[in-house]
Amino acid sequence: MKPASFFSLVFFLISGLCIAFALGYFLFLQKPLIAGTPHWAVRSIDTMKYSRDLAREKVEDPSFVAVIDQQMAAIAATGATHVAIPTPYDKEFLPMLKLWVTSARAHGLHVWFRGNFSGWEQWFGYERITPQQHTDMTKAFIQDNPDLFVDGDIFTSCPECENGDKLQYGDPVQLAQHRNFLLNEYQITKASFIAIHKDVNANYHSMNSDVAIAMMDQETTRQFDGTVVIDHYVREPDKLAVDIKKLADKTGGKVVLGEFGAPIPDINGHMSDGQQKAWLQQALTNLADVPQLEGMNYWVNTGGTSQLWFQDGTPRPAVSILSAFFGGK
Repeated sequence: MKPASFFSLVFFLISGLCIAFALGYFLFLQKPLIAGTPHWAVRSIDTMKYSRDLAREKVEDPSFVAVIDQQMAAIAATGATHVAIPTPYDKEFLPMLKLWVTSARAHGLHVWFRGNFSGWEQWFGYERITPQQHTDMTKAFIQDNPDLFVDGDIFTSCPECENGDKLQYGDPVQLAQHRNFLLNEYQITKASFIAIHKDVNANYHSMNSDVAIAMMDQETTRQFDGTVVIDHYVREPDKLAVDIKKLADKTGGKVVLGEFGAPIPDINGHMSDGQQKAWLQQALTNLADVPQLEGMNYWVNTGGTSQLWFQDGTPRPAVSILSAFFGGK
């Protein structure tokens, strides 16, 4: 073989290897889009519009059980590990909460309890309760209902607790009081689960991102066993990953998205099905590259502007994107 031909062959082979490597690396970067590859330890979808908002209205409606089962089946098929159930913890709503939990278990889902006592924000006409009452009621709720929980569940005692505490983020005294209340309730809640011999994660105290920035310094995060949970809605999908990285760096902890989704009209305006799908794909692609992100809860499954399924159960195109990242069918 002539030298020129030899070098041409070597150049051709090296070029081919470079192209193959580049293609392989590109596909590696795209692996979050491959169905069946789950990301994040906690992958959850929220049911608030049905499990909380209709909790009183549907408790005597036997046909509602079929609605719950249809929603649980759809959520489980995405590869979700958990379903978020925000049914209130008051005794009035316990029968409805049990219906949702029973269906979740039947479909192989852990439960992320994201309810609250109605008096905290005066839902359903309940009278206002104090922080001490809230903590006492939370302890009693856990210890009186051990069969409601299984190992691997998540329990949020007071989602966006600042809403009921009328927290002014710029008031350092009030901020300190709110921090102490949450930390005290976390310790009592954690001890309550130990008392009933259930391994339930109780440090998912979801809060608005502004509260987290103001309150969750590294010492506070350490006392919450290293987890910061934010309910966070943004206009641009890239901002989610940026904000989480900043919060993780500030707090030194793992971050969980307690709520996120699109479109929220005041933030995102109107979105077509295709625009929602593209937004979610971009958001999840970026989030998959954030090692500090421990988990997420998409808000909401159905009944809201960011819904994944129409109310007749028909999936929107965004379901296929979420399923690809959740490892579903």
